[in-house]
Amino acid sequence: MLSVRSRRLVSLDKYDQPTSQNVRVLVSGNGRMGALVAQAVEQSEGFELAGQVGIEHVAVLDGTEGTLDGVDLVIDFTNKDMLPHLARYLRRHPAALVCGTTGFDEDDFADLDELAEQMPVLWSSNYSVGVALLKRLAREASGVLGAWDIEIVETHHNKKADAPSGTALSLLEAVDEQGSCEHIFGREGMLGERPQKQIAVHALRGGTVAGTHTVHFFGPDEEVALTHRATSRQIFVSGALAAALKLVGKPAGRYSFDELMFG
Repeated sequence: MLSVRSRRLVSLDKYDQPTSQNVRVLVSGNGRMGALVAQAVEQSEGFELAGQVGIEHVAVLDGTEGTLDGVDLVIDFTNKDMLPHLARYLRRHPAALVCGTTGFDEDDFADLDELAEQMPVLWSSNYSVGVALLKRLAREASGVLGAWDIEIVETHHNKKADAPSGTALSLLEAVDEQGSCEHIFGREGMLGERPQKQIAVHALRGGTVAGTHTVHFFGPDEEVALTHRATSRQIFVSGALAAALKLVGKPAGRYSFDELMFG
């Protein structure tokens, strides 16, 4: 029997029937973020933890082994290899999807778009309200300081698999909405003078940093830097649950974190 350990043992094929006001949640991911999400779901009013799955449980998601009843909501913080299996499960059991997995390519986003034809889907590289505000501020600053040199630096713990972070890429999109600049990732060698219409993204990895993002605007004899610093992963968990409550019950479609949180 597939199960999850948290404050109590919750089975995936025999779970308590939730009360009518509770949202039944399947947590995808059994790493650090998955554990935090599962714990928060159990401790939060309005949610019922139906189960937790990892990459070792894909046969259950695919429907080739065991059973997993439908749920109201799937919260996914895993890696890109999990998405095809979650998609197979959701096509059989449509539910709202809150996804915080990064490292997706165009095919992965196409899968999310396809799911969104049947159910409400939210993907965000970052579920911090502060980061959402940072993107707004960076977008506004680029409109005023667009002729300045722009650089983005992100720092994360040494266990993070993808680089640059999904948040850094979303900041890059925010400061260059028209796609008129050259985008590079790090620098090396004798490159000569920095081109004016170029934005570089730099990724630092080390220790236990939850996540720091800075957008630099370099002008003649002055600099403006916008920084968000996360001191705990809990902010991402809290943001994801807040967005989830707003997502459940929405019509099918793709939603953004900014849209749900800021209207």
